[in-house]
Amino acid sequence: MQDPHLRRHHDMGGLDAGPVEQGEHVYDPWEKRTDAIMRLVSDKNRRLMTVDELRRGIEEIGPNVYDEMTYYERWMTSITNNLLEKGVIHVDELGRKMAEIEARWRAAGATGE
Repeated sequence: MQDPHLRRHHDMGGLDAGPVEQGEHVYDPWEKRTDAIMRLVSDKNRRLMTVDELRRGIEEIGPNVYDEMTYYERWMTSITNNLLEKGVIHVDELGRKMAEIEARWRAAGATGE
């Protein structure tokens, strides 16, 4: 068995993680968009990102943050960080877009709760 001190936080192999929900569930629209974005950035025409890069980005998320994120939140974090690293998007561009979306969201009466 691997030394537990060498195990990265996300590496759950061989550990008891409780029951696994195997049934289908309804995906939120943002989860579907996240999946679509990953398919687009990794398709054979664009090749902006590989599944290995997605995995690396997820594995680099710190333990406390990792545990608080959902599956697709981890995907979106990894995709964003990879695209930032490659200069496909820039921090200021991302910040402006996030502010724009938040303003629309608040104008629509969303509370985030």
